[in-house]
Amino acid sequence: MQSKHTFTLGASNETPIVQLGKMSNRHGMIAGATGTGKTVTLQVLAEGFSQLGVPVFAADIKGDLSGIAVPGKPHPKIDARLAKMPLPDYQQQGFPVSFWDLYGENGLPVRTTISDMGPLLLANLLELNDTQEGVLYAAFKIADEQGMLMLDLKDLRAMLVWMGENAKSLSLDYGNISSASIGAIQRRLLVLDEQGGDKFFGEPALELSDMMQVDYSRKGVINLLDATRLYAESPRLYSAFLLWILSELFEQLPEQGDADVPKMVFFFDEAHLLFESASKPLLEKLEQVVRLIRSKGVGVYFISQSPMDIPEDVLGQLGLKIQHALRAFTPKDRKAIKTVAENFRENPALDTASVLTELGIGEALVSVLNEKGTPTVVEHVLIAPPQSRIGPLTADERTQRLSRSPLKAKYDQAIDRHSAYEVLKEKALQQAQSEQKQKEEQQAQAPRSRQSRSRESASSSGMDIASSLAKSAARAMGSQLGRQIIRGIMGSLFGGKKR
Repeated sequence: MQSKHTFTLGASNETPIVQLGKMSNRHGMIAGATGTGKTVTLQVLAEGFSQLGVPVFAADIKGDLSGIAVPGKPHPKIDARLAKMPLPDYQQQGFPVSFWDLYGENGLPVRTTISDMGPLLLANLLELNDTQEGVLYAAFKIADEQGMLMLDLKDLRAMLVWMGENAKSLSLDYGNISSASIGAIQRRLLVLDEQGGDKFFGEPALELSDMMQVDYSRKGVINLLDATRLYAESPRLYSAFLLWILSELFEQLPEQGDADVPKMVFFFDEAHLLFESASKPLLEKLEQVVRLIRSKGVGVYFISQSPMDIPEDVLGQLGLKIQHALRAFTPKDRKAIKTVAENFRENPALDTASVLTELGIGEALVSVLNEKGTPTVVEHVLIAPPQSRIGPLTADERTQRLSRSPLKAKYDQAIDRHSAYEVLKEKALQQAQSEQKQKEEQQAQAPRSRQSRSRESASSSGMDIASSLAKSAARAMGSQLGRQIIRGIMGSLFGGKKR
């Protein structure tokens, strides 16, 4: 029987290959061509961590992972795999799962706020240039100084409109705020709105503690983000969401010493999206977080078609390496295979580069960290079969589980709070009323013969001012006019989180 702080990944020549719990915050990688078994390997890892009592987060891009919630069924292929490896504790079983969905269709709605996302991630999400990013930073700073919450997209729109109308007076403190930059940001926000940003930015914001739970049997809860629609329609929002969660874990969790198991493990599927679209400052921040977050007890596992999708500075920090088959159709492919083979600790008994192209489905080259934290030599491994179902839940099965979620009452109902949009709208109306009163006082002092003629004009002018200022704030609502708006909780601006 294996140690209670390890689990079996598979076997090499009937010798178990185990993952040590205390080395699981040293991160890892699952790589391989499409159709080679990466998703099933992720499922085996998620089950293993759950059995160690470690909460898991994973994005379900194809919808295949949801079956992890129910027991698997006997199958000749599973029996054949089990006959080739010692798995005395194997039993077909389901695991505790919380389902999440940015759109709230196939899981609990998951939201954050504009303030919590912060200007760096938001600028990258909106693909802003340096000048536009500077304007965005100014918006955050002004909101912070004025004590205004920026919770959803219309809060940010209202702030940008106000900045544009007061650009001249703001320029001394915040630099040039051009109408062109504000217009460009507003257009990007409209696109983000249509891609689901109106649902993602709001309240109640996700509390990470709700993703770090264990069930009554002390299994770690597996949090599955249904990303089938999100990944297809807005891959940049998908990657921004994952980066946000990682940064939140880093900022919120305290330092911990060496532990038998991590506090949480986090799987980044389609990891190339995180790196290919990241600006240089964001990429540097991401590499720093990956390096330092292990001290918070968090393990990060990247899933991609090739290790070459991951920057060298990150790749060098990964302890567990699971490499499924690669294809060698072109000279470029063959060069990549050679490079991938060199990333493993050499095994004299194994021609790593040759085996890479010959691996079958459910087979992989694997290197783990031993007790001393040293990578083991690469081994040709049969990956263990999952204990849960391979394949998705039915719609009815998912609906039943969602209806029983203890978090349903907390996150299902969107709420709207008083924040920047309302503050700026109130200021606009107050200013309009003040100007109207001032005009009326001036008119009262005019000759009676002129007063009658000017009163109608002043009333019309005052109404125009009120209308103009109200429209200035209302323009921030954009395509959301008349809808229920979801909001969020104030978070950090330029620093630590405020909860």
